[in-house]
Amino acid sequence: MGRIRILSDQVANQIAAGEVVDRPASVVKELLENAIDAGATRIRIEIEGGGRKLIRMTDNGHGMGSDDAMLAFERHATSKLRTSDDLLQIATLGFRGEALASIASISRLELLTRADDEPSGTRIEIVGGKLTRVEDAGGPAGTTFTIQDLFFNTPARRKFLKSEQTETSHVTALVTHYALAHPDRHFELLSSTHTLLNAPPVAKPEERIYQIFGRDTLDQLLPMAAERPFDHGGLPEPPPWKRDEHYEPPTPGHLRLSGFTAKPELQKLNRNSIYVFVNQRLIRDRLILHAISEAYRNVMPPTSYPVMLLFLEMPPAEVDVNVHPAKTEVRFRQPSLIHDFVRDSIRYTLMKARPAASFLSALGASPTASQALMPGQSEHEHLTEITPPSEYLDSEPPSAQAEAGSAGARSFSAGAEPFTLAAPILPAEAVHLPFAAAAAALSAFAAGAVGHTGPNGQPVLPQQAEAEPQENLNALASLKPLGQLRESFILATNDEGLWIIDQHVAHERVLFEKILRERAVEKVQRQRLLMPLLIDLQPHQMVLFAGIARELERNGFEAEPFGPRTIAIKAAPIGLEGRSLERMVAEVLEQAEHEQTENLEAARTRIAASIACHAAIKVNMPLDPERMRWLLSELGKTEHPTSCPHGRPIALRYSWKDIQRAFQRI
Repeated sequence: MGRIRILSDQVANQIAAGEVVDRPASVVKELLENAIDAGATRIRIEIEGGGRKLIRMTDNGHGMGSDDAMLAFERHATSKLRTSDDLLQIATLGFRGEALASIASISRLELLTRADDEPSGTRIEIVGGKLTRVEDAGGPAGTTFTIQDLFFNTPARRKFLKSEQTETSHVTALVTHYALAHPDRHFELLSSTHTLLNAPPVAKPEERIYQIFGRDTLDQLLPMAAERPFDHGGLPEPPPWKRDEHYEPPTPGHLRLSGFTAKPELQKLNRNSIYVFVNQRLIRDRLILHAISEAYRNVMPPTSYPVMLLFLEMPPAEVDVNVHPAKTEVRFRQPSLIHDFVRDSIRYTLMKARPAASFLSALGASPTASQALMPGQSEHEHLTEITPPSEYLDSEPPSAQAEAGSAGARSFSAGAEPFTLAAPILPAEAVHLPFAAAAAALSAFAAGAVGHTGPNGQPVLPQQAEAEPQENLNALASLKPLGQLRESFILATNDEGLWIIDQHVAHERVLFEKILRERAVEKVQRQRLLMPLLIDLQPHQMVLFAGIARELERNGFEAEPFGPRTIAIKAAPIGLEGRSLERMVAEVLEQAEHEQTENLEAARTRIAASIACHAAIKVNMPLDPERMRWLLSELGKTEHPTSCPHGRPIALRYSWKDIQRAFQRI
């Protein structure tokens, strides 16, 4: 008997399902795109257990007749292609004809559909790819899919799913994306307990943004619009059209860009707020992401990301959407033209608004900016590299912006290897030297005294040859404050030398360890607010809040839902109030979205670090001598007084011997 065999249809469908369906959100995406292609103006989605137990999608599209309903579950059966030439002119979201067969092979599926011109509908039931029932049934015009027990017959695939909150968050984000792309349709998403998203149809994209993100976000977005032909260069001035009820498709042979881009002060820690659509298809593309990063170069810190809603419209022949089973990646026929057009259009919008460049962009080149991310990275610091979420690991990072321009843009669409961001390799001496010795070595280096060699002939830092014994951690308590430098740094002295202490990160370290100690015995000090603080959240953030609500409570918060998209904070840890409290909650939710796979200990330290950062003494805050003495004393009692929870140094010491050496006393 030969070695090569033809796989059964069931096995082939399960293999295809592994390419098309990797989580409940993938099922929702395929069904949602089919509903949009069917002309549905109202789409209702219900999920249970994050989509693992139940996904039910109902639309009012044109529906299917009995024969079409049966054929829809055959592999490569589609109503959207006829010949191979049609692959070059794809104008629909779905076209492969394998999604339904793949979904049916790994779930318990029921289809109820009725065409507009049919007197009755059709009900079909399929379990694990096997047809179990076909019958006539009544129902409204349109289609209803009911998917139950996803991956019930493929347990190896099921075990890779995340928690219910995580899977629900992915589904919510996906539906939100398509609601943004199709403001003229009604989208409704419900879980087993409440409504996650309800977006009635509106006339303009800005109205949809207001529905989903609120007034604050909309006020910080700049509308942009531009159009140019494919056949010659030159960026025309954006025309004053808007994507509303008077919308017209792009001029034949033209490329059109529209949407909204953020003012520089609206910054995020990851790319999750960058929405890119090509011919109304949600995509992730390294070429477009690189163009966006280039447009914001020197305007926004390289480790921060803008909020952006970007629509690209072009002739279907100019973009190949048949390059990925899940249809999330595309290939452009003229990649450099697309790259430069997107970059220049965004730059034009920013230049027209004349936003001021953030001073933090100058700090992006500092060594601190390339250290590994520590738990609890503060949103307003932007001084560490952020590893993108898993769905963007195949995208080009902004840190790779090394003069790419038009020529470099071609390589980004050629399928480069996935990237990861890692901490730079530092010299061993910088890692293993004691804090005091390292600080003194840097001082000696500045004085030009480096160049000694040890007994084995290896170069050594000067302070290694004559290092003082490492003082215990209580030595910081002996510091005598002399005053403040720009009301941000404390100048202090003791027998060891002169010290400069960053008052904000010093207090941050003190509070961080205090919070962890109190959290361990569940005795975190809290204060009740005179009036509850109401914070509006996006639908997927409500899901994230439900997942971390218990940990927030253990850290001194008293918060609860106050409506479908609002939380009310009635109590908070001491030191947090007003705007700082609101920023801290927003930061924790954004980090929860970024770190969805972290363990409980990482989440605990991240939340504690965020609380400490926002409750700590700020820069540009005058301190009296007694307050400075208290801070230095408390810093000396901490376990790690050398760095804050984010890895930034707290104090620099200019030792007594270094001072003598600088004055040529020794």
